[in-house]
Amino acid sequence: QVQLVESGGGSVQPGGSLRLSCAASERIFSIFDMGWHRQAPGKQRELVAAITTAGSTNYLDSVKGRFTISRDNAKNTVYLQMNSLKPEDTAVYYCNAELFTPKRIKLRDYWGQGTQVTVSS
Repeated sequence: QVQLVESGGGSVQPGGSLRLSCAASERIFSIFDMGWHRQAPGKQRELVAAITTAGSTNYLDSVKGRFTISRDNAKNTVYLQMNSLKPEDTAVYYCNAELFTPKRIKLRDYWGQGTQVTVSS
């Protein structure tokens, strides 16, 4: 069982920055694809950014150029640097770890407890 613990959420004014961290309990963290999702009140959860074991990344269109996902396998941690934050970025942000076979069959799927990000003036 992989445990994911997010940190770094909080309140910030529009245009500000936050850096989210997600620490994994698993020593074999490097074999998991990692992602950040968010869910705003009354809305469905959406994928914000993802990074594969090889370091390939993809982003939600609305955050491209503002958010950056990265991972440090030595620290079992994935990060989400969020710049130029907007009120519409307000949501609970969740860390996600997925384990796939070489043929992209999902074997495991883990979630953190979430961290609140509020962007307001």
